[in-house]
Amino acid sequence: MSKQLIISVGREFGSGGHAIAELLAKKFDLPFYDRNLLDEIANEKSLNRTELEQYDEIPKKRLLSRTVRGFSNSPEENIANLQFDYIKKIAESGKSFVIVGRCSENVLKGNDALVSVFILGDMESKIKRTQEVRGITREQAEAVIYRHDKHRKSYHNYYCTGKWGDSRNYDISINSSRLGLEGTADILEAYIKERIK
Repeated sequence: MSKQLIISVGREFGSGGHAIAELLAKKFDLPFYDRNLLDEIANEKSLNRTELEQYDEIPKKRLLSRTVRGFSNSPEENIANLQFDYIKKIAESGKSFVIVGRCSENVLKGNDALVSVFILGDMESKIKRTQEVRGITREQAEAVIYRHDKHRKSYHNYYCTGKWGDSRNYDISINSSRLGLEGTADILEAYIKERIK
């Protein structure tokens, strides 16, 4: 691909957003970043990946944290900023890629190559998908969805100017429950191709 393309995918837990992002990466033959971003950061900065992972996309503990002269004692905030800087660095290199979460639609706001997507789903579909993927009961699936989305919302809304899931902060928001994963990926592929013409 001669023109840079960055696809940022935000998602509700259980919506299949991660799987749809992977499908988009295959359709456009692009590198895919999610938690594996931590591997690259760990290698580049000689850090322990396992330690980075325990603070990945976790909201800062405000009562236990302080920032003095731009330096924070919050590992959550430091890991978040490492990722934001790394995302900007990849984008500035001219590389095309797909990235899931990590406030990427906000971090790269204003970049002409960015197409930001938010994937949501009906609660019933999200519960069913979570049960199937994790092999858990309905009650457990509901609890997992609630917990993950609460963390994502808190994390996102702390670091970003726009609210998590608010359609005005994304180029396109789509309900994956209507067409399924493949169908949703196909619609998004058509939209993105039209955008980059």
